[in-house]
Amino acid sequence: MASLQIDKLSPGMVLKKNVTDRSGRLLLPSGTTLEPKHLNIFRMWGVLDVEVTDQSEAETAPDLLVPELDPELVARASAEVERIFAHNDQEHPAVRELMRICIRRRAAHEA
Repeated sequence: MASLQIDKLSPGMVLKKNVTDRSGRLLLPSGTTLEPKHLNIFRMWGVLDVEVTDQSEAETAPDLLVPELDPELVARASAEVERIFAHNDQEHPAVRELMRICIRRRAAHEA
């Protein structure tokens, strides 16, 4: 994904590259999940834009896959977890991560 202006960032996005101030001092390393306080830090230090990971990149990350578990168990666990999280915003990064962890644990428990 291209650089996003600070005003277009939202908590939960993940930094693709290190964020530095104008003098090159590291403010946040790549891979950091943005929180509201980080957006304030960017404004204080004069950071105008940052690069964040694309959602499609995050969804295909290797750690999201569960190759050692039976795909049928993963599918059943996924259906159960989606039912449990039905009233949550499943597109929110934090909820998506919780669901991923729950699916993995449920499938492992059934194995």
